[in-house]
Amino acid sequence: MVDLSFFRQMWHRIQEDDVPALAAQLAYFLLLSLFPLLIFVVTLVPYLPISELDILAFFDDYAPGDSMELIKNSLADIMRKDGKLLSFGLIAAIWTASNGINAIVRAFNRAYRVEETRSFIVSRLMAILLTFAMIFVFLVALLLPVFGKEIGGWLFANFGLKEEFITVWNTLRWLISILILFIVFLGLYWIAPNKRLSCISGVPGSIFATGGWVLVSLGFSYYVSNFANYTATYGSIGAIIVLMIWLYLSAYIIIIGGEINAYFSEKKEGC
Repeated sequence: MVDLSFFRQMWHRIQEDDVPALAAQLAYFLLLSLFPLLIFVVTLVPYLPISELDILAFFDDYAPGDSMELIKNSLADIMRKDGKLLSFGLIAAIWTASNGINAIVRAFNRAYRVEETRSFIVSRLMAILLTFAMIFVFLVALLLPVFGKEIGGWLFANFGLKEEFITVWNTLRWLISILILFIVFLGLYWIAPNKRLSCISGVPGSIFATGGWVLVSLGFSYYVSNFANYTATYGSIGAIIVLMIWLYLSAYIIIIGGEINAYFSEKKEGC
């Protein structure tokens, strides 16, 4: 017989912590953080063997079509501006991008029933460092396919299996993206809460968040592409609505992952 106590407890935690409202707050800060984060990453492109298209392609795998057009057009408009002004704005971009991490920290602290006792400077520095860590992991996710495909193609070509490699690589590309997502979530669940945790304690929520985020993103993207027409309903702001809904669903998944980790942490402490 299936033990339903876990689901009852999770439902209780979602209501008690007001997860829908927290997800709405987090989605707002993620929206404010998204473009500064992309601006910072794009400024690194001249120093890396990747292009702006590689960066956008990473999001294109998951983001709904209308929101991707908004991201592409907005990023193109920003990058056409004065490069010097853009360079001076990098510090502000990182500061703004770290607001998303700060919102995640607040949501996780509520899940673990702890107060934020770290000073403003310490908490902000942690958010900035986590932002840089996410940028680093994101760049690794972009570079692995570039070098992996070149190295794999060269090795398989020596054995006359280059065509077979293309099929295998298309599968590996998805697995690499999922692994990178898992690492990002694990780092957030381990470091962000104001509580001493082991790295392994973040695994249950990371598994849920990775699988849930991929499935929800792909499902919502399919729904928007085939059934919904937000442009007809909302006009020119339809793409913004789609992006906000996607970020809200993403935030909901991330927070529930934190609630799952907090549940198992409390259960372990109660043993």
